[in-house]
Amino acid sequence: VEARPDWCLSRQRSWGVPVTVLTCTACGEILKSEAVCRRIDELFQQKGADAWFLHEAADFVPEGLACACGGSEFRKETDILDVWFDSGTSHAAVLEERPELRSPADLYLEGSDQHRGWFQSSLLTSVGTRGRAPYKGVLTHGYVVDGQGKKMSKSVGNVVAPQEVIDRYGAEVLRLWVASENYQDDVKVSDEILKHVSDAYRKMRNTLRFLLGNLSDFDPARDAVGPEALFEIDRWALARFAELTRRLTRAYERYEFHAVYHGLFNFCGTTISSLYMDILKARLYCSAPNGPERRAAQTVMYRLLDGLLRLMAPVLCFTAAEAWEHLHGLGDKDPLDRSVFFATFPAVDDIVADAAFDERWNRLLSLRSAITRVLETARRDKLIGLSLDAEVVLQVNTDWQAFLAESLPLLQELCIVSNLRLQAAGDEDLVFTGTEGLDGVAIAGGPARGEKCERCWTFATSVGADADHPTLCARCARVVRQLAA
Repeated sequence: VEARPDWCLSRQRSWGVPVTVLTCTACGEILKSEAVCRRIDELFQQKGADAWFLHEAADFVPEGLACACGGSEFRKETDILDVWFDSGTSHAAVLEERPELRSPADLYLEGSDQHRGWFQSSLLTSVGTRGRAPYKGVLTHGYVVDGQGKKMSKSVGNVVAPQEVIDRYGAEVLRLWVASENYQDDVKVSDEILKHVSDAYRKMRNTLRFLLGNLSDFDPARDAVGPEALFEIDRWALARFAELTRRLTRAYERYEFHAVYHGLFNFCGTTISSLYMDILKARLYCSAPNGPERRAAQTVMYRLLDGLLRLMAPVLCFTAAEAWEHLHGLGDKDPLDRSVFFATFPAVDDIVADAAFDERWNRLLSLRSAITRVLETARRDKLIGLSLDAEVVLQVNTDWQAFLAESLPLLQELCIVSNLRLQAAGDEDLVFTGTEGLDGVAIAGGPARGEKCERCWTFATSVGADADHPTLCARCARVVRQLAA
């Protein structure tokens, strides 16, 4: 706006909003009179802007009013106002006239060409008459182009119609595609891009389905446990969720919807689905239904699902509403509780950032990644099938020994292997692999010892030790007895 030239308000056109100015035919000066303005307003209220064209100049001049020079003959201005003046005064005609709205507007939203159009005309008319801007914020976006960045044209045949996208992929995918793009640049769309977004949507939806499916027997009022009963991996998942919530809240406040999309996709596809939910399966499927370890997992899953639906509701409206209904039900609840759209964003003030805790988990996950690569090699060599078929042996220096002193059971859980231990005497025949980026660690992987439990699929030396349940490991035999009691 600072670099724009002065705004020429008038246009020489035959039709439009008139420039309501009367000029004295004797001296050529404009007639400046509040009485004239009131008369023009009165006739416009009765007949609209066409009153200027329907009436003679004398009809707008109160009886007895004359120019300062003494002249009493006037002529009407024939120019009209620039059309940007029409839209530029919408803040007065719309926001200030409708009781359900408020002024100034929270946001003016348009394409980048409106910096010299609507944005500027609105600002100038409002500052000139109200002494303030008509909006609290302005958001500018680029244009939709094809997959190669070319302008869409019917003659070229590269137009993508929104209805066709909805018919093929659904409205949710169309909305998610809009959110996934950085609108500050031109926005590309093609079948390939939409398929990618559709796959991303399916992964997020499957995450919601998994969480919902494993909460079918969970009543938070009855079954939820306190923070002291959570496992360390549960606290890690909540810490990552709190981090996501804070990051996405900032992104929404800044209208950075592509950051919201990537945050949700990465959290659902990697943090939750590929890591946390995969590790939880043993606690969810193999523990007693009311076992404390299972209820702890469900407590966290409930909070994650409830929070994710709140965060994705502005973008994935139908999906969030559908899952919210399954999670909370409608029943006889207050109307404000019936819709996710009346819910606030998740409250995570109780989850305090802990740098030492995060650093510990960064080390654990780095080690897990290295172990996973070794297991992939063992799988390619046909030594194992599933990760539960494996035993992992670590050769570490004193620094890692101190770190792993209390972390081996947790690391075994993270790696989803049947056994994980540090090198001992008699392991000389194992082939250890060094780890890039992890000094002082070598890893060996191979088939686990013991027999396979037919219930949890873990290989354990305790399988066969229980005469009543000879095909189960000690943990599963204990749970089965509880279920039969």
